[in-house]
Amino acid sequence: MSDSEDDSQDDSALPSREECESRCQKFAEVTGTDTALAMFYLQDVEWNVDTALNKFYEAHSEQETANLKRKIKSDEEDVEYCKQSRKEEIDPEPHRIRLMSWNIDGLDDVAVQRRTKAVCDTINKENPHAVFLQEVTSVTQAILESGCPTYQIIPGGKEEYYTCMLVKVGMVEVIHHQTLPFPNTLMLRNLLLAQCKIKGEDFVLMTSHLESTKDHSKERVAQLQKAFRVMQKSSKSCTVIFGGDLNLRDKEVAGIGGPPPGIKDVWEMTGQRPEAAFTWDMSRNDNKTFPGKFKPKLRFDRLYIRGAESPVIEPVYLELVGLERAPKCGKYPSDHWGLLSHYNIISKVKKLVSKVK
Repeated sequence: MSDSEDDSQDDSALPSREECESRCQKFAEVTGTDTALAMFYLQDVEWNVDTALNKFYEAHSEQETANLKRKIKSDEEDVEYCKQSRKEEIDPEPHRIRLMSWNIDGLDDVAVQRRTKAVCDTINKENPHAVFLQEVTSVTQAILESGCPTYQIIPGGKEEYYTCMLVKVGMVEVIHHQTLPFPNTLMLRNLLLAQCKIKGEDFVLMTSHLESTKDHSKERVAQLQKAFRVMQKSSKSCTVIFGGDLNLRDKEVAGIGGPPPGIKDVWEMTGQRPEAAFTWDMSRNDNKTFPGKFKPKLRFDRLYIRGAESPVIEPVYLELVGLERAPKCGKYPSDHWGLLSHYNIISKVKKLVSKVK
């Protein structure tokens, strides 16, 4: 048989031009590609559409598998990088620990989302190692979870409102946490505790929102005394810090003889600065209205510390936060100012001093 006869036989086996174009179009529609790629696959299998489709999907599956493996490897590398970066993160203040406390007024629906986002912005900006929050709700907790992704949130309840602790991931190791009830509360109040390590040092952190209003002074003082007893009974190897919206009046603390021996008021230890005293100040904060010309201001929010048997930290500074109005709503983040406290780790300060010398 001659070459021309072979060519004639091969050509006669090919579909017509119109049929080839039709098969290319069908391949492109099924695969979501184009007719040029369709022609590449069809020519190689004598224009059999089913065979061409099988080859395409086999190749496509292999490519997808390869891509997936590359993605998994890349993701694993990213996770490992993040872990390593966290371990190697340079602490600009290795001798310093910061703790914030704030009643964020989650029960007030007015601009609650914008206000709580402003709380998140303040937390992220100040970057404290631990945060005590009061008047948290399920709505505001969700905003805190999305707005403060570098913090672990420990809620102190599931009621209409409750306290929370936020601790910095990678900087604070939580060993144990629990809530202790106030049996006679009429306002869903309790005591939230967390045993943890911060920069290798042992702590017991405690927060509460003590009973509110003048009429509930007796119960509020009883709750305060219970918190003081828990502080005293905590391990002597730990530093204990207790605080929150305690709703205290000075005369109530004086009425029980002041804090027990070994427990001190952080505001008093840091110089009793007047500008850091009044956390509920209606002469400056207009989120709430008060009838008449008199505008009360009180030191409702307080922090107390009981040092370890061998002192580990010392309070060095206390300031107010949340003094700027939240964007686009004309309200402050809360009707309370927050407290931001700074502590020196004594051993690390000594090392810094020795290096300077």
